[in-house]
Amino acid sequence: MMLPTASKKETSAGAGWGRVETRSFQLPKPHRLRGGAVLAEPVVAYETYGKLSPGKDNAVLICHALSGDAHVAGFHAGEDKPGWWDRMIGPGRAFDTDRFFVVCSNVLGGCRGSTGPASLDPATGKPYGLKFPLVTIADMVDVQKRLIDFLGIKKLLAVAGGSMGGMQVLQWGVSYPESVAALIPIAAAARHTALQIAFNEVGRQAVMSDPDWRGGDYYGRKAPARGLALARMVGHITYLSEKSMERKFGRLRRRKANGRGFTEEFEVEGYLRFKGGHFVKRFDANTYLYLTRAIDHFDLSAERPLVEVFRALSRHRLLAIAFSSDWLYPPVQSKEIVKAAKLNGADVTYCEITADYGHDAFLLEDVEQSRVISRFLEVTYRKNT
Repeated sequence: MMLPTASKKETSAGAGWGRVETRSFQLPKPHRLRGGAVLAEPVVAYETYGKLSPGKDNAVLICHALSGDAHVAGFHAGEDKPGWWDRMIGPGRAFDTDRFFVVCSNVLGGCRGSTGPASLDPATGKPYGLKFPLVTIADMVDVQKRLIDFLGIKKLLAVAGGSMGGMQVLQWGVSYPESVAALIPIAAAARHTALQIAFNEVGRQAVMSDPDWRGGDYYGRKAPARGLALARMVGHITYLSEKSMERKFGRLRRRKANGRGFTEEFEVEGYLRFKGGHFVKRFDANTYLYLTRAIDHFDLSAERPLVEVFRALSRHRLLAIAFSSDWLYPPVQSKEIVKAAKLNGADVTYCEITADYGHDAFLLEDVEQSRVISRFLEVTYRKNT
């Protein structure tokens, strides 16, 4: 089997990747979701970086957050913006592609190449819309496992990801403990709190209140851009911290602001509107509803205590990273994960990084985070090869 690869930039070590292509893997048969619904041969979009070793023991899976996708590093043809975690992946970087084979896929239910509500339903030839079944974090991981099997990898060296990606990391440890040696959940939680659910619900209501949403049946028509943009604006506030917003914007006013009416007067208003407007150009509104619902449903301790759920991790290594200013997924939630894993005898490392970026720190703080991950992967590789 030939594995898709990316081409490296001809620059010094640590310079990252050049052009990379997103590939597709179609499951060869119908796939049953945890809730019982069946998808007819769903498709998974993915990218790979580096080379798989002869022993196939150097593979690392990266799981993306809510608004992410398979394009984690490098550049697509004709684009000048790199993948969403580009600074962390490449020769000499945290996920060193001179040593590791890195895989990242778009989640099931997504809108960036994987099967989701915007995909065509083979039974009707039309987009699924709200006929698409609800998916869970476990469903996403199940499909990732099928992809890893397709790539010929029996055991992952590590699975890593932040936010919703961190939830997938934990689910990997619970669903497929024999198929992964180490887990790296970053700025994550084992379950959503009422506050976290509340913010997601405001976003969903913003989408569904847009007249253009049309009960989810807007494909081929005007998309509910206003509602989705508003949802993104609300969500983006939770990704930041008060200190970072004050430092970046304070009470700065836009040059043309006249203080009258309700046009963009403060710089922070223009920033949020820009973020909302940019988001709707690349993201599907129904996908936003499905993925935020999957996050809200995620609760590893729903049926039994977390310490019992983590019994399968007794022989695993775990690196939990949290950020001091993250109030959306505060460090206390990472500590809950650490405690449950330690009580089961897992080899656990906890790192709380001081950063002012808020929840977005896992995407922006690459110096200390890179150092910690590099060392953790180095030791993990040595212990497992």
